[in-house]
Amino acid sequence: MNKKVSKIRIGVLGTANIALRSLIPEIQNLPDNYEFVGIGTRNIHEAENVHSTNFQFYDGYDSILDKDILDAVYIPLPNSLHYPWVRKALEKGLHVLVEKSLACKYEEVKELNEIAKESNLALVENFQFRFHSQLSEVLNIIDNDLIGNLRIIRSTFCFPPFPDPDNIRYKKELGGGALLDAGAYPIKLSQILLGSEIYVSSAKSNSNNKFDVDIWGGGMIQQENGDLFTQIAFGFDNFYQCNLEIIGSKGKLYTNRIFTAKESFKPQIILETHTDGIRTIELESDNHFENMLIHFYELANGIKDKNIEYSQNINQARLLDEFKIRSNE
Repeated sequence: MNKKVSKIRIGVLGTANIALRSLIPEIQNLPDNYEFVGIGTRNIHEAENVHSTNFQFYDGYDSILDKDILDAVYIPLPNSLHYPWVRKALEKGLHVLVEKSLACKYEEVKELNEIAKESNLALVENFQFRFHSQLSEVLNIIDNDLIGNLRIIRSTFCFPPFPDPDNIRYKKELGGGALLDAGAYPIKLSQILLGSEIYVSSAKSNSNNKFDVDIWGGGMIQQENGDLFTQIAFGFDNFYQCNLEIIGSKGKLYTNRIFTAKESFKPQIILETHTDGIRTIELESDNHFENMLIHFYELANGIKDKNIEYSQNINQARLLDEFKIRSNE
């Protein structure tokens, strides 16, 4: 059983860009909550030479996990490495923040969450858009009945091809593919908007001759005991899209940066109703990385209920698995 801590000592596995550019700076900006320990890397000499920082580097992933210096670890490794390293970290009594997708298979995700629950450890799959005030405003509009009863929800997350053909997202052996990387976002959003009792009713994945992974796709997710559904689309070979559209009985809303509203970005929600016509709601910028880290801190310290995260993690993996099955039918 892990001990309860006030300030969390946290390390990172690997030198992924999201860690170096986003997460580590935000960790260091929360000195009352976190103490950043360092980075475990398999290429320590290269890391020390390339990254002109004051980071402490540890030789190998095991080296930082084996030392009695951490309370938590952030894992932004390729998808195929999530399961073994999340499991190792949990078995050493560490709270874990891991990049999406949590693992490549439903059974792996289920096992990891069972381990975390048995040891009362936080296990968070990093969808930082969950913690942006933009999503809160969308939910407020729905809750305040401004667009009436919901009818149709559409969300899309796709972007142009990566310039590097050796990108890990194109590698099947590393858990690449558009579904686990981009499609995971609208699937996660579907749970937030429709609830957990939903299922994938149709799915289509597409590939090309260059790579042995799915490149783009889409589908529909429906409520099990309700009438609502979402239409989702995603891809690596598309015109950039990052939007959410919700149509109701009395109006509709639209926003075009639902998943990637950076700290300096001020989102806009376009709201259209019968009574007020079209108006643009200007939102303040928000730091969803900082908000996510505070959430993780509160989970690790028992301020928030870890069980909610466990169930969400497992449900997300179930839906991804259903999508794969439907797309192969």
